This record gives sequence, structure tokens and C-alpha cells, in this order.
Amino acid sequence: MKNPRFIQLLLSTLLSMILSTTFVLPGFAQQTDSNAGAQPTSSNQSAREPLTAPPSRDFWDGDDPNLVNLVTHPFANKKYVNRMVGPIRDRINELDQLTSENGRMIKDTDERATQGIRLASEKVSLADQHATEANSKAQTAQTSATAASTHVQSVEQMVGNIDQYKGEAQTEIRFRAGQSVLSKEAKDALDQMASPLTDQHSYIIEVRGFAAGRGSVATATSRKMADSVVRYLVLSHQIPVYRIYVMSLGNAQAAAADGTMARHGSGGRVEVSVMKNEVSGMQH
Repeated sequence: MKNPRFIQLLLSTLLSMILSTTFVLPGFAQQTDSNAGAQPTSSNQSAREPLTAPPSRDFWDGDDPNLVNLVTHPFANKKYVNRMVGPIRDRINELDQLTSENGRMIKDTDERATQGIRLASEKVSLADQHATEANSKAQTAQTSATAASTHVQSVEQMVGNIDQYKGEAQTEIRFRAGQSVLSKEAKDALDQMASPLTDQHSYIIEVRGFAAGRGSVATATSRKMADSVVRYLVLSHQIPVYRIYVMSLGNAQAAAADGTMARHGSGGRVEVSVMKNEVSGMQH
């Protein structure tokens, strides 16, 4: 058999080693905590307070220092483990909550950014549409300006060639004193003059009225007689009004063929002259 004294000595030595180890560990932990607390805090450190170890009275936490309590010390107790792990679990839950809030904020930011991009795209599309419409209107205005310029050039050419109109035919219509109604002979003369003008272009008709009397009375009478001639040409022969030029000369005397002043009787007269422009390319 083994020596009982040797066994007792071995147990005492083992107990001393365990006690020495257990007393050294709390002191080392406290020194580590004090060194960690002495470190300077960063400007970007979270506002949340750091985890703190639960206070302990001593190694035995109120238990008697014996072999049984050493084996069943709170280090191996579920309650002790929960007390140590609880703060860490709480911080993990807080981190999960913060992560969830950050995810929700990121999602809201993405939605707002997507909506802003969509609105900006719609505004860009609307601006492109307005630019296209403005470009189309500008092209239309340019086309109109070109057409107006062409028309002005045509009118300028016509005005420049106005002196190219030459007398083609002349008819004199006589009226009795105080009358402005066309006689049958007057209508026949106008028919003979206007018939060849059907489907013709580049011509004008000059109508000059003369009447006896003085001042505005003679001018008004000559105007009535000239209007009778114009009315017949427009209604009976469809002569465009813009081709007829009317002059009311009143009691003025027209020059005769021999260069002398022709004398009029007591009645009135209307001279109708057809003038054509023979310049090539002139129409209407």
C-alpha cells in the first residue's frame, strides 16, 4: 500500500497550487481592466458606455474556502455564466437593432435617391420635348420667312417692271348728263374689250371717269360712272378686282390724239384701257 502520509502531502501541494492560481487570476484581470481604462478615447468612439465586469467581493463570493466549494465554485455555475454573458448578449441585441435601423435608413435613402433620379429624368425628357418643339417652330418660322422673302422679291420685280405695261385696247363709254347707268351700246363695247381677256394673265385695266361740273360734285359723278363700268366687268366677265384701277378725274380734260385738250360735252364719259405686261415670266 502507498504511504498515507505521502498522499496527504500530495493533496496539500495540489491544493496550494490551485489556491495560488485562483488568487493570481483576479488580480491580473483587475490590472488588465485598469490598463484598458487608462487608454485615451478616440473622437470617433461611440457614445455608448463600455461593458463593465460585475463587481465581486472575493474569489469565494461568500462561500467557505474548502475543497467542496472550490470544486463547485461559481465559475462552473450556470448563474455565474449568465451573469457574465448577459451584458454581452444585451450589447449584441443593441448592435442588431442598430444594424436594422441603419438598413432601414439606407433603404429610405435609396428610395429617395431613386425618386429624385426619376423626377430629374422626367424633367430632362420634358426639356428635350420643349427643345424639339422650339426647334420645329424655328424651322417653321424660317420657312415662312423664306416664303415671305420670295414673295417680296416677286413683288419688287413686278413693281420694277410696272413701266413695262403697254396699252393693248381702249374703249370710251358715254353717259347722258346726270346718269350712271350703262346703255346697251356701252355694254356691247365692254363685252368686245373684255372677252379676249378670259384665261389671260399679266394685264391690268385702267378706268378713268370724267364728268361735267365743278369741284367735288364732278368728282363724285365721275366716280359713280366709273363704278358702273367696274361692276359690269367684275359681274359679267369675272375680271379680278385687283386688276382694275379706278381714277375719278371729275371735270379734268383728257389729251386728244393730236396733243390738244379734248373738250367734253354736258354728259360724262369713262375711258377703259387694257394694259398688258409683255415681260417673260410675269404672271398674275
